[in-house]
Amino acid sequence: MPRLSVIVPAYEVQAYLPACLESVLSQSYEDLELLVVDDRSPDACGEIADEFAARDPRVRTVHLARNKGLGPARNAGISEATGDYLVFLDGDDTLTPHALRAIADRLKETGEPDVLLYDHALAPWSGETVRNAFSGQLTEQGPAPFLLEDRPGLLWAQTVAWNKAYRREFVESGGFAFPSGHHADTPWTYPVLMTAESIATLDRVCVHHRQRRRSRALGTAGHFDIFDQYDRVFAHVGSRPELARWRPVLFRRMVDDLWAVFAGLDRLPRGSRAEFLRRARDHYRAHRTPGHPVPVRSWPRHKVIHLGLYRTYRVVELAQRLRQRATRPVRRLARALHAAALRLHYRVQLRLPLREDRAVFAAYGGRGHGCNPGALEEAFRAFAPHIRTAWIARPEHHHTIPTATLRLRPGTAAYWTALARSKYLVNNTDFDRRLVKRPGQVLVQTHHGTPLKHMGLDLQERPAAAGDLDFDEMLSGVDRWDYLVSPNRHTTLTWERVYPGGYTMLPYGYPRNDVFQRATSEDVRRLRESLGIPAGSVAILYAPTHRDYRRTQRATLDLDRLLLRLGPRFVVLARAHHRHGGPLVSPATGRVIDVSDHPSVESLCLASDALVTDYSSLMFDYANLDRPIVIHADDREAYEAARGTYFDLRTFAPGAVARSEDELTDIFATGHWRGSRSTQLRSAFRARFCPYDDGRAAERVVRHVVLGETELPPVIPLAERHPVPSAAAALDRFPLATVPLPATGAPVTETH
Repeated sequence: MPRLSVIVPAYEVQAYLPACLESVLSQSYEDLELLVVDDRSPDACGEIADEFAARDPRVRTVHLARNKGLGPARNAGISEATGDYLVFLDGDDTLTPHALRAIADRLKETGEPDVLLYDHALAPWSGETVRNAFSGQLTEQGPAPFLLEDRPGLLWAQTVAWNKAYRREFVESGGFAFPSGHHADTPWTYPVLMTAESIATLDRVCVHHRQRRRSRALGTAGHFDIFDQYDRVFAHVGSRPELARWRPVLFRRMVDDLWAVFAGLDRLPRGSRAEFLRRARDHYRAHRTPGHPVPVRSWPRHKVIHLGLYRTYRVVELAQRLRQRATRPVRRLARALHAAALRLHYRVQLRLPLREDRAVFAAYGGRGHGCNPGALEEAFRAFAPHIRTAWIARPEHHHTIPTATLRLRPGTAAYWTALARSKYLVNNTDFDRRLVKRPGQVLVQTHHGTPLKHMGLDLQERPAAAGDLDFDEMLSGVDRWDYLVSPNRHTTLTWERVYPGGYTMLPYGYPRNDVFQRATSEDVRRLRESLGIPAGSVAILYAPTHRDYRRTQRATLDLDRLLLRLGPRFVVLARAHHRHGGPLVSPATGRVIDVSDHPSVESLCLASDALVTDYSSLMFDYANLDRPIVIHADDREAYEAARGTYFDLRTFAPGAVARSEDELTDIFATGHWRGSRSTQLRSAFRARFCPYDDGRAAERVVRHVVLGETELPPVIPLAERHPVPSAAAALDRFPLATVPLPATGAPVTETH
């Protein structure tokens, strides 16, 4: 008997069904059966299902004699299922990697609950992936399993079958079945949740729910069946007095669903909205529960449905459209006048004298205080206190800016004043392209990493990576630079070639890395405590870079699975690239800590004991700490083909290189991550890429650029530097891996 029965109804999804079935069969958890129900589909769904069944014994195909619809097709799958738990998946959806393993582990962990709810992400046809906004309700904190009355907010989750796993015996003993109709999931979901004697949640995206592009044809009459489906829900509640307490919540959910259909664009056939509202009014009056007031924010929609105010709604809707059309030109004119006023203001400021005692800083196009400009801003205040500093950032990042620094919002009058009249301009990207570089202004460009991947003019041969980069505009920005900061010879030679210009190179080291030489063990302890890293743990900082060849970004590692295999002594700090669009993973366990929004990557480096990355320039900075670095490069050929690299990491790596998740696990489980070979590789890497990062890079820049000094602090040799040790350095005498090596026996990739 399999552990999981995955039921996939198939009707007119031939273009998506293979990917759906592959996502199930390729799962790392294999104790499953896959039941594909061919709902008499007129396309090739039946043949596709049979082909999968012929090649994998875990697949069984159920061919219905006639088309019955989604609900009855699922019922047919239930009747054939033999697994302990039922998992539903639509024929155009997919499971995320290792989703079934996470589900099975959570079921075991929570004592075999009747129902397990897990998260999903929407996958629109346009390519991006958007996590469900309801995910906050799926927290795993608190007792588990539990009853619905302990977490009543779960009734506001989407009423779909494919975001839950159901104990088959519970479904059979309760007589639960799907009805026919467009909204068949509604009278299934509510009775199941209200009847379940044990419920658990899994805070992990397990399903990518595809949103296919629809034609512009208006609506479908199928939405009218929502009335019959809610009649079934209330009939179920009426037949069980113990469920009567749920009537007010179900009533409010019904009103919200009716409103969504009524007010939604293209949900109903043309000319049928008045009829729909009449039926909605009758259902409102039939199922209303007296004595339970309507929430204030929902009052308007309740009144429209309760009284059937179709004409009133149409008048209000028309008035809103007319108001929007009437105010649109006014808003456009107001924006144009505001922009013109700012341009005039900037021109006026450009004619006023420069302020010799002002410096303005920015990083990453308006993000918070940090990186090389952040370190230089602090150095300005320390070594040139007569200079008043300002920082440009969007309002949501203003909390990261020191109180001694003026905060500027992009696009404001104060912003343009600072750009026009500040003598010193410091950035790690380019300033606004409308910036006019004045005589006497000094622009310091720092960039934000040693180049491994191709940059600047080298991207002319990499259109996928270059995207919409305007090379002429890029070179115009280069012409504004007075100084360019470099951390090593490789960077100096690369920048001079790919960013040709008349600037002066400052090979002084990266200011942002100064903290690595100044931090103390107490700083490390405090940072780990603030991040919630358990005492005695080994913290791995996982920081992958952006993939230019992918339209949507995804994590290439299953971090929960990695930690499960490494044992309880390890935790992961998961740091998503700022272009990733969200966290790398849902924290399915307390040992994966999402640090994507942490304002200081340098603090994360100090708090960690090892770095796992792929092609991120963070490896060059992290090497200054002289802590283990492991490269996980499972897509090297694709990445190098799309972006290009200046050298092969396999031949000049900062540590062990893993080509797969199994090899990465092996590297940590065997201790190779901090073995003698890895130490040798890291030493050679540091000698090549960390010659100047001795803790005084920012001071050298300020003394040269601002104070005009020519005798600068000498660089401390690598052998005389003593960066703060990691917390795990004291754990050498203790075994760290508590699980066997991967069953595959994949070898460690050593570089030469």
